[in-house]
Amino acid sequence: MKPIMIKPPKLQRGDKVATVSLSWGGPGTIPHRYQTGKQQLQDEFKLQVVEMPHTLADPEWISRNPEARAEDLMLAFSDPEIKGVISTIGGDDSIRILPFLDLEVLRNNPKVFLGYSDTTITHMACFQAGLVSFYGPAIMSGFAENGGLFPYLVDSVYQTLFSSKPIGIISPNIDGWTVEHLEWADSDNQTIKRKLNPSTGWRYLQGKGIQRGHLIGGCFEVLDWLRGTDFWPTPDQWEKAILFLETSEGAPSPEMVKFGLSTFASSGVLEKLSGILFGRPGGQVLTEKFFEYDQVLLEVIRDEAGLDELPIITNMDFGHTDPMMTLPYGVQAEIDCDQQQFRIIKNAVVD
Repeated sequence: MKPIMIKPPKLQRGDKVATVSLSWGGPGTIPHRYQTGKQQLQDEFKLQVVEMPHTLADPEWISRNPEARAEDLMLAFSDPEIKGVISTIGGDDSIRILPFLDLEVLRNNPKVFLGYSDTTITHMACFQAGLVSFYGPAIMSGFAENGGLFPYLVDSVYQTLFSSKPIGIISPNIDGWTVEHLEWADSDNQTIKRKLNPSTGWRYLQGKGIQRGHLIGGCFEVLDWLRGTDFWPTPDQWEKAILFLETSEGAPSPEMVKFGLSTFASSGVLEKLSGILFGRPGGQVLTEKFFEYDQVLLEVIRDEAGLDELPIITNMDFGHTDPMMTLPYGVQAEIDCDQQQFRIIKNAVVD
């Protein structure tokens, strides 16, 4: 069943956007990295960035006060002058803000919410509130890219967040990708561009014809933390969905990915889906691991679940490698297996 989702107003130059620290207190730990992301966001998109009361707080204090983190999010959504909210960085602690969120505030004040990784937690809160949100770059990872923003990231943000037209065909990045880590704490690294690996395109593992569905997903490990909570999608919300997944810099083993996929299978989720998108694996892993992930996807979905016609695209440009695209939750997308094309067939924001 297609969920009924509220689409937020599009972003426009001059808009105010709030930054929130919902998990790790990255801005207080490495302030120059945060400031770079803030400046590059403002320079490219001509947005006015404002911090919430605890965005820049001491990281230990941030860790001890999940309610304050949630208050910042609620304040940002409640402020009519703020048109968008962007996560500063991920972490592993967003789940502790859930008891303090008011879904009515999210539902009644639709605006762009952007982030990835541990921010999956807040995206699923938005999804349960019926609000389209956006899996994409954060201030300190993405917008703070060493030596300037990647064009692929910039184009995707404009295409998805600044235009009310149908998003259309999403093309693979062809300019190279990176997972190289240059220590953020060393400010001299900020001007050093990261080394790029050749782009080899996306891989269409299986599928036939054209399949459509609404987008739902996030970081593989983080999404699983929600299982059993009120924020886990209902059976109706899984129906005809296109599930997008990507793994964190923790680089879970192919065996762990297999276990997680088997849980999706045994709970009846996989058989409801219209397709699966899998991001290029994050973390300092060898290229060979990419193919091992593909193998376990086929082992569970095709061989064990018997879903040999379910479309699967892997090695996609979202998640914990850069540059990344921006994906809207709850918006209709399409996988054309014969033409090997992926498109988002609806707009994600409104005028």
